Amino acid sequence: MPRNHPSPTRRAVLGGAALATLALAAGAGTANAASATSAMSSWPTEIPLPNGFLPEGIAIGRKPYAYFGSRANGAVYRADLRTGEGTILYAGATGTITNGLKVDDHDGLLYLSSGSTGGAARIVDSRTGDLVATYQLTDPTGHFINDVALLGDRAWFTDSYGAVLYGVPRGGTGDVRELPISGDWVQSATGISANGLVGAPDGKALIVVNGGRLYRVPLESGEAVEITLSGTTALTNGDGLVRIGHTLYVVQNRLNQVGVLDLDPGATTATLTRTITDPRFNVPTTAAHFGNLLYVANAQLGLPTTPDTPFNSVAVAL
Repeated sequence: MPRNHPSPTRRAVLGGAALATLALAAGAGTANAASATSAMSSWPTEIPLPNGFLPEGIAIGRKPYAYFGSRANGAVYRADLRTGEGTILYAGATGTITNGLKVDDHDGLLYLSSGSTGGAARIVDSRTGDLVATYQLTDPTGHFINDVALLGDRAWFTDSYGAVLYGVPRGGTGDVRELPISGDWVQSATGISANGLVGAPDGKALIVVNGGRLYRVPLESGEAVEITLSGTTALTNGDGLVRIGHTLYVVQNRLNQVGVLDLDPGATTATLTRTITDPRFNVPTTAAHFGNLLYVANAQLGLPTTPDTPFNSVAVAL
C-alpha cells in the first residue's frame, strides 16, 4: 500500500503573541463572554459561496473564519464570519476533491480529505494557501477519504469504503498510522460506511457515524463499540459530527436537520434531546461552531447543479 510523507515546505508555529491572547481568553469572565455574544448578534447568518463551488466540508477554529472545501476542484474558500465576505484561499486542481477539512489552531494548518480522488490527505497553510504536504493514505482508486478530525498528535481520516482510519501526524512530518476497525463495526459491501468523526470526550477514542449508527473507536485498539441510541432508533443520513462537551451534533444531510444528542460520561449511550431544522437548510453535510452559532455547509447533494448554481452556508443558534 503506497505512502508518501514528505517533509513540509512550510510549517507555522504558534507565536508568543498568540499565546498571550490565549492566556487573556482563559482569564476572561462572564462579562466578556456576554459582550462577545452580543457582538455576534449582528453577524450575518448566511455566507454566500462561489457559484458552482459544490461545498462539502466546513472548518472553524478559534478565530472568526470559516473554511469550506469544494467537490468541484478541491479548492478551499475562506470566509470572515463577521462580514460574510471571503475569497479562494487554496485553488485546488482539476480532477481533485476536498471533502472534509479541519483547521489546527496551534500552527494554522488545514487538513483536507480527498474524497474519491487519490486516496490522499493534503495539508495547507490556512494563512497563505500554500500546500505544505501530501500524504498518500491508501491506493489512489477504490477508496473514499471522507472526513477528518484532530485528536491528540494526529489528524484522523475516515475511508468510507474501508474499515480503517488513517492518522496523519499533525505538523506535516512523520509516518501515517493505519488503524483497522474491528469489534461491533459493520462495513457496507456496496455503499458508504464511515463518514463523519469527532474525538470522544475522554480523548482516547473517536466517535464515527456509519449507516445511521454511532461507534466509539478506541485509538489503542480500533475495536469499535456501538453507542446505544436513546430517543431514536437510527441517525438516518448521518454525516458530519460536532461535539461540544458531552453534546453531540449530527448533521443528517438529506433530512435537512441536525440531531442533538447527550453523551453519557463514557460515550456509551447517546440520547436524542432535540432536532434542529431551518428552512434555509439545503442538504447540509457538515457543520462547525463558533460562539453560540452552528454553521452548516449546504452541499445540495443529489440535486441538479450547474457551474452557475449558487451555494451558501447558514448559521443557526446552538
